[in-house]
Amino acid sequence: MPNQTRVIIENVHPQLDGGLHPISCVVNEIILVEADVLADGHDVIAAQLHVKHEGSKKWLEVRMRPMENDCWSAEFKVEKQGFYEYKIVGWVDHALNWQHGIQRKIEAGQKVTSELLEGVEYLEEILKKCAEEEKSYLNHLTPLFKNESHYDQAILEAVSEKLHAIFTKYPNKFLYNESAILKAYCDREKARFSTWYEFFPRSASSIEGKHGTFKDCEALLPRVAKMGFDTLYFPPIHPIGEVNRKGKNNTTAALDGDVGSCWGIGSKDGGHKSIHRQLGSVDDFKQLVSKAKELGIEIAMDFALQAAPDHPWVKEHPQWFKWRPDGTVQYAENPPKKYQDILPIYFESSDWKNLWDEMLSIALYWIEECDIQVFRVDNPHTKPFYFWGWLIAEVKKKYPNVLFLSEAFTRPKIMQQLAKQGFTQSYTYFTWRNTKHELMEYLNELTQTDQRYFFRPNFWPNTPDINPWALQGNNESVYLQKYFLAATLSSNTGIYGPVFEYLQGAALPGREEYLDSEKFQIRHWDWNQENKLTTLIAKINHIRKEHKALQQTNNIQFLSIDNDQLLAYYKYDQNKESEIIAVVSLDPYYSQKGFLQLPLGEMGIQVGHQVKVHDLITHSSYLWNNEWNFVELHPVLPFHLFKIQK
Repeated sequence: MPNQTRVIIENVHPQLDGGLHPISCVVNEIILVEADVLADGHDVIAAQLHVKHEGSKKWLEVRMRPMENDCWSAEFKVEKQGFYEYKIVGWVDHALNWQHGIQRKIEAGQKVTSELLEGVEYLEEILKKCAEEEKSYLNHLTPLFKNESHYDQAILEAVSEKLHAIFTKYPNKFLYNESAILKAYCDREKARFSTWYEFFPRSASSIEGKHGTFKDCEALLPRVAKMGFDTLYFPPIHPIGEVNRKGKNNTTAALDGDVGSCWGIGSKDGGHKSIHRQLGSVDDFKQLVSKAKELGIEIAMDFALQAAPDHPWVKEHPQWFKWRPDGTVQYAENPPKKYQDILPIYFESSDWKNLWDEMLSIALYWIEECDIQVFRVDNPHTKPFYFWGWLIAEVKKKYPNVLFLSEAFTRPKIMQQLAKQGFTQSYTYFTWRNTKHELMEYLNELTQTDQRYFFRPNFWPNTPDINPWALQGNNESVYLQKYFLAATLSSNTGIYGPVFEYLQGAALPGREEYLDSEKFQIRHWDWNQENKLTTLIAKINHIRKEHKALQQTNNIQFLSIDNDQLLAYYKYDQNKESEIIAVVSLDPYYSQKGFLQLPLGEMGIQVGHQVKVHDLITHSSYLWNNEWNFVELHPVLPFHLFKIQK
């Protein structure tokens, strides 16, 4: 038999793929839920948003607000980590329908004696569940509604706000309908706001030609903290394969002393649960992790599920690799690139259950042994989606604080699917977005579509794998622009250094790859060097920590400015307690100027009122009297970061 309810609930938003995947959020975020709720006829209907955390048995009920065209909305706040469930409940509200009808009849001058008697039925229903004070009031109304001699007082009470509030508080959800249950996963706040720095531990030594150690990395922690980074990411720290080891600049023949690519994991010294002996011991690594935490820095490990040809797995579990008819093992390829020093894992192996368990055990080992809470995952798009969904869920069951960054520079829907499977953050196409149109189009895609509910971008201007054309041989202004854009457009950002801040853009001819790449050799750096870029990176990072508008990505509005070389945008936190206007010049060679239109409506400011702005970079303050205001930027300092002062 069909459902007797008269209420239709549809188009519940947000939801992903019909509820197949949970939406993503972080602690203390407010989630706006909307749905179409409608019924036949003209009766008054009502709707509630029901929410509960996975650890709670009781639903929190939030009354929804009617909007235009049968759309209803309500919000809920996520206050702790884990899964939340939410659904919409709708019903024809007979009590409110009665009050609405009697009011219209009274306003039309009609006698409503019979209608008052009908109202008594609704009063008696509520008496069973209301508080004592409310019972006293309703018991007072009942004789009024029944006695015609009190008619004038009765009709006043029948349409009163007090009675309306009681009807709303104690609804009779007769023949109610409800939507499917949807889910949200709530992470810790670092999922939404983090500032990453990457360097190679083996290049950390202050002595040229010497292999760096964890002790050397420990000495660099104050530098990382001073620059305002809260996450320090290391490429793989495991033993490096000797078979087919790559030489400098990715040559296929390694010479004596060549250290190889640290992504070629595994040798006679061990595999993914071992540490490269020249870096130090497990205890040295634990101490590094501990010292970093004292400075507010989390160490992020590289989670690269692949193996060198001499990884112990190759002999112990040959079924985990794909073997060619000639008896050789298939190495990794991404034509035309060849990775002779790396063997991909064969996830179609008949022994896949043991394989999956081993992969999970690697993550759990570093979490439990060294208190690692953040993983950067190498090439996750080359492994099955459902494997990642399983692994991340298994980790989160025991360790909900653990975060996963997806390193997947691949097709959009693949990157999005990885996010739906549970990846906390993702690398993005920002690295290649340079023009005003490209940046606006990409940010609007990330923040104004359903991607805002599951895909958390992490903007990196460079990585060890990518030396983008825009940075190759370019001037300081370009580096300043790119970091400012990354750090103010996205709340998650990172750089590969000290290559970035030292403007090391030398490239292999015709490629977006570094000349003398640290992927294949040790580099020596003057870690004490400071320059304009290190100073401004530090300043921007510390501003990000102080202003909530920059600690989220989605609340952004691009502003009108009459110059295609100037980009301006307004950012704000969910309560609009923090409001920022950023202006950046995209021209690294010449001054650019134009008139910027303030978003007065969004800011809650009337036209003609003065607006005081304070540049957080230069500490200059300005009083703007008009909606349109003049700005000028020079390559020497190609951005403004204005705090709105009301």
